[in-house]
This record gives sequence, C-alpha cells and structure tokens, in this order.
Amino acid sequence: MAPLKDSIFARSFAVRLYGLSAIVLGLVGLVWGDFASVWQPVPKSLPGRTALAYAAAAVFLLTGLAMQAKRTARLGALSVTALYGVGILLLHLPELVAKPSVFVVWSGIAEQLTLVAGGMMAYAFCAPSRTENTQRLVKGAQYLFGVCLIFFGLAHLFYLKQTAEAVPAWIPPGRVFWAYATAAGHFAAAIAILTGIATRIATVLLTAMFIVFGLFVHAPAAFADPHTHFNWAANAINFGLIASAWTIAASYTAATPKA
Repeated sequence: MAPLKDSIFARSFAVRLYGLSAIVLGLVGLVWGDFASVWQPVPKSLPGRTALAYAAAAVFLLTGLAMQAKRTARLGALSVTALYGVGILLLHLPELVAKPSVFVVWSGIAEQLTLVAGGMMAYAFCAPSRTENTQRLVKGAQYLFGVCLIFFGLAHLFYLKQTAEAVPAWIPPGRVFWAYATAAGHFAAAIAILTGIATRIATVLLTAMFIVFGLFVHAPAAFADPHTHFNWAANAINFGLIASAWTIAASYTAATPKA
C-alpha cells in the first residue's frame, strides 16, 4: 500500500483539484459578472467588458470541467494554462512596463506564474507517456514555481504591516511573528525546490501553509463580508495557489498513476 502522503498527493487527484480551482474561479466570475480586479486587471473602460468577463468565466468553468474527465483532462489543463498565460501577457506585463519599480506588480506576476506552473505540471501529468519533453516540462514547472516563491517571501517582508494585519489577532505568539514566519516558509520552500533538497516535505508543508491561509484569512473575510466580490475572488485565487502547490508536491511523490 502506498504511503498516505503519496495517496493524498496522487497525480490524478492533483490534476482534478487544479481543474476544480478553475471551476471555482469561473463560478465567481459568472456570479459577479466581473473580472477578479487585482488578478485580472481588465480596464473598466474596455468596451464590452461585462460580456468579456462572462465569457472568460465560462471558459474557466468549461476547461476546469474538462479536467475532471481522463479523456479531456490534458486539453483542459493546456487551456487553463493558456488562459493564465494570456492574462499575464495582455494585462500584467503592460503594467510591469509602466511601473517597473513597484514591487507589488512583480509579485502579482509571480502569483499568476505560479498558477501557470501548476497548469504546466497538470498538463505533464496527463501525458500519455513519459518522454524527455515531459520531464523537461516537469522540471520547468518546478523551477518556475520555486522562483515565484521568492517573490512571495519578499512581498511578505516588503509589505510586512499589511501581511501582519491579515493574520487573525487571536493566534499566538503575534501577528508580526507569523508575517516573518510565512515569509521564511516561502523562502525555505523556494530553496528546497531550486536546490532539490528536501523537496517532498517542503512542498507538502507549503501546500499546507496555503490551505491555512485559506482557512484563517480568506474564508473568514468572505463570510464576514459576503457582498464584496474581492473577497470571493481572493478565495478563488488562493484555491488556485493551493491546487498549483498540490501539483508541485505531487511531482515529488513516489510514482503514481497518471491522470
């Protein structure tokens, strides 16, 4: 019998979880009829913006659903990854060119690239056979994810006050402690991935940290203020980060059946 951790982080489950995160993002878009403003910074002045938002949400929903079936999972993974990639090229890169000295722009791109890395890994898991190209794709997704984590850790330090304020006040030993601790967690996971040292435990713990963010930061915000689109979009994106981290962790587990 496979170890429990290998069963939980089976590649087939990771693919479906990543697809489910796309479904959630699509549903949030359809309910609100809008883009996730911070993560999908489509100008308010864009003609037909609302119709485009519904169309984008529907595509996320459909591609996520495609990832739930073995026959269509690979196409779904490719489509979701392409959607995130197009968003980076059309929305985030122009902002980076306009504001290259603003760190939050860099960390925002890193966040989107993390989702791309998860999609790349899911696509690799769906490959009919293990080839050199597939292995290169796996390594590329791992390294891309690792580099992005460095920006996550720096963001926690550069915006220490905001990070600390997001931590529930009742959690000991204090908000600032956890702001530094989570930054260190991102750096530690990045080092593990980029050096190949202790990758399995590091990526599993990182996934757990993203889950904790969802449970103690994002979900409570949505329940406290359910009428704010930003709160639901933040939960959807965090779910995407969880799913992406899950795929990376799955890539380091013992051999498991393909999706």
